[in-house]
Amino acid sequence: MMANGEDKRAGMDILREAAELTLVLCGDWLLRNDRPEFQQLEAALIAEPGVAVIAFDVSNLGEWDTALLIFVRRCRDLAQAHGVPCVLDGLPEGVRNMMRLSLAVPRQEPVADAAAPDVFTQVGDQVLRTYRGLDNYCIFLGQLLLALRALLTGRAQLRMKDFLFLLQSTGARAVPIVCLLSFLTGLIIAFIGVIQLQKFGADIYVADLVGVAMTRELGAVMAGVIMAGRTGAAFAAQIGSMQVNEEVDALSCFGISPMQFLVLPRVVALVLMMPLLCVCADLVSILGGMVVAVSISDVSVVQYFNQVENAVGLNDFFGGIFKSAVFGVIIALAGCYRGLNCGKDATAVGLAATSAVVTAITWMVVADAVFAVSFHILGI
Repeated sequence: MMANGEDKRAGMDILREAAELTLVLCGDWLLRNDRPEFQQLEAALIAEPGVAVIAFDVSNLGEWDTALLIFVRRCRDLAQAHGVPCVLDGLPEGVRNMMRLSLAVPRQEPVADAAAPDVFTQVGDQVLRTYRGLDNYCIFLGQLLLALRALLTGRAQLRMKDFLFLLQSTGARAVPIVCLLSFLTGLIIAFIGVIQLQKFGADIYVADLVGVAMTRELGAVMAGVIMAGRTGAAFAAQIGSMQVNEEVDALSCFGISPMQFLVLPRVVALVLMMPLLCVCADLVSILGGMVVAVSISDVSVVQYFNQVENAVGLNDFFGGIFKSAVFGVIIALAGCYRGLNCGKDATAVGLAATSAVVTAITWMVVADAVFAVSFHILGI
C-alpha cells in the first residue's frame, strides 16, 4: 500500500489480557519511517511468562508496505521459538495473503556436504539414466507411429499451410548449401584421384571414383550432415523455444496433439525432401569431379560422362537415395525429440540444438555402417 501525503509515525503498544498478548499497531508502517524496536516484544515475552497466544490489533493502522510484513514475520518466528501461537486473523487481508505465500515454501536449512558417491553408485545412476532415456525414446516413437496412423486415416491435427512451409524450408531453401558443399566435395575427391591415377595413366577412372563414391555413400552422407546442422538444430530450437514459452502445454490444453501438430509434419517433410537433396548432391558432385578431370587431365567431357554412366549402376543410385530417406527420419526424430524434452530456459534450448546435431550425426554414421555391411551381404 502506497502512502499519500504526510506519514504518521509508526507505533506499537503491548497489552496483556489474561493469557493473551496483543500488539496494538498504529500509524504508517513504511520502510522509510522509523518503527518500534522489535526487541520490545521479546522483552515482553520474557517479562510476562504464561503467555498462551499473541494477537494483533490494527484498528488504528494507517499506510503499510513491506516493513509491516517483515515485522509480522519476525513476530511469528519469535513466537514459534517460544512455543507460543501467533494469530494473524486481526491483520489486513493483504498482509495475511502475503504471509500465507511466504509460509507456503518451507525454509531450507543448510545441508552438510554429502560424501562423494562411490564408483558403483555412479555406474548405477548412469545405467538408470540410460534406461529412462531409452524408455522415453520408445514412448516418443510409439506416439509418432500413432500420429502417423492418424495421418494415414485422415484424422491428423496438422495444417497444410505449415506443412508446405516446412517442405519449402527443408527442401528448396537447403538446395544452395547442399549443392555448394557437394560440388566442392566432388572436386576434392576428383583432384585427389587424378593426382594418384595419373601415375598409372588411368586418369579416366577418376569418373568411376567420383561417381560411385558420391552416389553410393558420400552424397547421402553429405546431405545428411548438412541437414543435421541446418534443419535438425532448427527443429530442436523451434520446439524447444515453444517448450520454454509453454506453447506446447497450451496446445495440449486446447486438445491439440503436439506430436501431430509439431513433430509429424517435420518428420514427413524431411523424409520427402532428403531424397531430392541427395539427387542434387549426386549430380552436382559429379559435375565438380568433371571440372577437375577435364582441367588437369586429358579426359574430355564426353569421356567423363560415358565412364560415369558405365560405372554407376541403378543399385548405387537408388541405394544412396534410400539411405538419404532413412537419414531424414533420423535427423527429424533427433531434432523433435530434443526439442520436446528441452528445459525451461535459454541455455536448455542451446543444449537441445547441440544435442540434436550430435545425436543425428552419430546415428547416421551407425546407420551408414549397417547399410554398408548389409549391401555387401545382399550383393547390392
